Amino acid sequence: MTEWFLFLPQVRLGIPDIVERARVADAVGFDGIAFIDHLEAPGATHQDIWEAMTVATWVAARTEHLRIGHLVLCDAFRHPAVLAKQAVTLSAACDGRFELGLGSGSWPQEFTRFGIADADDAVARVGRLGRTLELLGQYWGDGEDAALPRPLHPIPLLLGGTGRRTMELVRAHADWWNIPSHQLDRLPTLLPTVGAVRASLQQMVGFAGRGADRQAVTERSTRLFGHLGSGLVCGNAAELAEHFAGLAAQGIERFYVWFSDFAAPQTLSEFAETVIREGRL
Repeated sequence: MTEWFLFLPQVRLGIPDIVERARVADAVGFDGIAFIDHLEAPGATHQDIWEAMTVATWVAARTEHLRIGHLVLCDAFRHPAVLAKQAVTLSAACDGRFELGLGSGSWPQEFTRFGIADADDAVARVGRLGRTLELLGQYWGDGEDAALPRPLHPIPLLLGGTGRRTMELVRAHADWWNIPSHQLDRLPTLLPTVGAVRASLQQMVGFAGRGADRQAVTERSTRLFGHLGSGLVCGNAAELAEHFAGLAAQGIERFYVWFSDFAAPQTLSEFAETVIREGRL
């Protein structure tokens, strides 16, 4: 069955606004929620951005059913032992609803600004990610290097990207693989190589709900997020249901839906009532 996550970057929103949207998503039938992980807002460094693991913990404490995760945590921001401990702690606190989304870093400018190594060395960053994944297995395992407490629940691992080394890590470690929307044309080639790993996709949506002016919604969404190219899709409920059904037919099993109106509660409710419901029939 297709899974639906609310993708909610913790930018331009106060923490009470984030909690409100998470609670609405929880109530209307979203399966999960995912945040971003940056030290500065990408492309909008004048905006506030809240710390990723703290926000996830706060939201986990105020929801009942949503799985909690990130698209994705930046490996370089946390020592592997610290990350392992954070993940185990949050997973235990929310009865196994935490999922670990992890990547090598996508915004080199913040590496430079905050003095983090390997700002311009993507190969080194992916190499570090590989070492972290190996260490997580040791810390969560039964060997001499295990760190207590061990996970009380399985912690699903999501990795994103399409590079050769990244795909090797996906095959070796991941439960979920997130393909960037602008590389969707590579899905038919790459999906058969990942075996039992399940595929997800992030999609920006300009949702024209009941009574909305579809053209106005499209124009506003394009003005704000047109730079995403194929990562942005606009339409009414029927059009979006058809769009997502087409992606599901290609093998995408989870959608991270990012709303161009910053996930207004009414949008979440109507989207769940129409598009998500249609996708589950």
